[in-house]
Amino acid sequence: MKTNTQEVRVTMKGNPVSLAGKLVGERETAPDFKVVDAAFKPVKLSDFKGRVVLISAVPSLDTGVCSLQTKRFNEEAAHLPANVVILTISEDLPFAQKRFCEAEKIDRIKVLSDSVWREFGSKYGIMINDMGLLARSVWIVGRDGRIAYRQIVAEITTHPDYDAALNAARDAAAK
Repeated sequence: MKTNTQEVRVTMKGNPVSLAGKLVGERETAPDFKVVDAAFKPVKLSDFKGRVVLISAVPSLDTGVCSLQTKRFNEEAAHLPANVVILTISEDLPFAQKRFCEAEKIDRIKVLSDSVWREFGSKYGIMINDMGLLARSVWIVGRDGRIAYRQIVAEITTHPDYDAALNAARDAAAK
């Protein structure tokens, strides 16, 4: 895969990682992608056309920060406008995602897997080379289909700025 050439520095435990694909910028049209749900049913970004989509990308639900990030967005979903949908996307297999969601009572957001086609990671420029994982990031796609907000977390083992992401989702929903 082609290495991401944009100036975004991402580390894992302080060690630099390189990202594959072209990093999508704010105000650009959000590339459509296909991922799968727990039943391996294809889900596309275009399925949510006309809604605000908050995408929370995590390396693996079986790690502490990813688990907490997913739980936090699940809790916050109840406090967002009705036209906002939250997707958590990882490279975890749908079986593992289903087990996680059942154990943690994740029921307000959609947890999806990029493990089949890997379209999301490559189209958004956040696939970590040589690891097959997604870089931790948060994306807001506005109702117009453009990236309204993008947060690539510099150190993968740290949390995103939840307040900034949630405020961006609310702002996009009000437009």
